[in-house]
Amino acid sequence: MGVTLAEEIMLLSLDDASGAAKQRQAVGWAVAGGILLELVLAGRVSVEGKHLTLGSGEPTGEPLLDGRAEAIAGWMGRRERRRVTDWLTKDQAKAVRAALERLAARKIVAEEKHKALGLFPVRRYPEADGAVERELRERLRAVVLDGAEPDERTAGLVALLHAAKLHRLAFPDRPRREVAGRMAEVAEGQWAAESVRAAIRDMQAAITTATVVTVVAAGG
Repeated sequence: MGVTLAEEIMLLSLDDASGAAKQRQAVGWAVAGGILLELVLAGRVSVEGKHLTLGSGEPTGEPLLDGRAEAIAGWMGRRERRRVTDWLTKDQAKAVRAALERLAARKIVAEEKHKALGLFPVRRYPEADGAVERELRERLRAVVLDGAEPDERTAGLVALLHAAKLHRLAFPDRPRREVAGRMAEVAEGQWAAESVRAAIRDMQAAITTATVVTVVAAGG
């Protein structure tokens, strides 16, 4: 399997030179959602409306996805279903770490460790191989700015970015209002089989709900 949706979202968030992540909280929702969407498409879990259920236990062969699938199975325990937003809330920080580790293992980013103020351990992930991110940004630009038809994975990626309001990460040189309409159109379009579109819609709704709840709680 190639680079996953979660890794692509993580790449968009990383500063190429410093390796620091931008919009870390919103990115966490999108990364966790990207992993879950990949597992849905692979038949390892099912998302129907607000709930998550287990599917096939067969490994996908992708370490990032299989590791999170095992974590979901442990979290589910004996329950037949649990709320999607509960999993996203629980997993976002771990999903980000897992995606970063996978990018480092692929040598797309380098892992650097140092201590802030000489005391607190900090990790940064500057770019090591820019080809993957360049191809990713060209693909997004073709679909969102040039109107090209997306494949299923690109449509899913755009939907996740749109749901988490990460428009500026994908298009830092464009005003949000210039790209948000087209990203919404792609997210809602007929680019994939109905089962895939349903999975994308459900993940969008879960991320939007989780993001709103977090913002409200922070404001309170």
